[in-house]
Amino acid sequence: MKRCCEGVGLPCLFKGVGMASPRPPKYLLVFDFDETIINENSDDSIVRAAPGQALPEHIRQTFREGFYNEYMQRVLAYMGDQGVKMGDFKTVYENIPLSPGMPDLFQFLSKNHELFEVILISDANMFGIECKLRAAGFYSLFRKIFSNPSSFDKRGYFTLGPYHSHKCLDCPANMCKRKILTEYLAERAQEEVEFERVFYVGDGANDFCPSATLTSADVAFPRKGYPMHRMTQEMEKKQPGAFQATVVPWESATEVARYLQELLKKKC
Repeated sequence: MKRCCEGVGLPCLFKGVGMASPRPPKYLLVFDFDETIINENSDDSIVRAAPGQALPEHIRQTFREGFYNEYMQRVLAYMGDQGVKMGDFKTVYENIPLSPGMPDLFQFLSKNHELFEVILISDANMFGIECKLRAAGFYSLFRKIFSNPSSFDKRGYFTLGPYHSHKCLDCPANMCKRKILTEYLAERAQEEVEFERVFYVGDGANDFCPSATLTSADVAFPRKGYPMHRMTQEMEKKQPGAFQATVVPWESATEVARYLQELLKKKC
């Protein structure tokens, strides 16, 4: 079966006796959230809702590398003690700016939704992500969002938990994005959905782990100058060819949209 070329991204139909059904999506596009979809780290952003827009030193000193989720639990407990409510957090999340070009990329994906399945894997939290994506008008673009569970308890305190446990030595204790992506691809394969290519858009060290599992058919889009980009460069120097995916750094997400647009044109 061939994909129609009457304009880029038009859906093709299965041809059969008395039936026509849409093709499954051909590509999986995976997004990070902090400093990828949005132009800030949302955990830092919510401190704007704290008294004086700052945390006391005794809270900041409790941070331990690899245990950021636990640290944020303490930050949120402190903010709850200071009377910060759900509406205060919601306002902050809704007003975090999107990264440059991100609306263009989302609009492109919306127009070509039959070709791209879009998911989000983030070490932020479900409440903040949903607030931002709904406010920006792009929540429905995502088939699934994987992030740390969050809610408001009876006191009105914002609570946060770990996503899962894992054995990866390179990732934070609460989340390995490689594990999430690998399990998602296996689950979709069981549902008879297999993708021609996987695209991964991220910025951080925890985005390098899943992108290192991509194949030569796939594309990693690291944000230029951020840890994921530096780590791909370092791997290429130390072990040429070990990082199999094509690497396309970006400063504006418009560059990602342009790359995908060109890919669709070539496929026709």
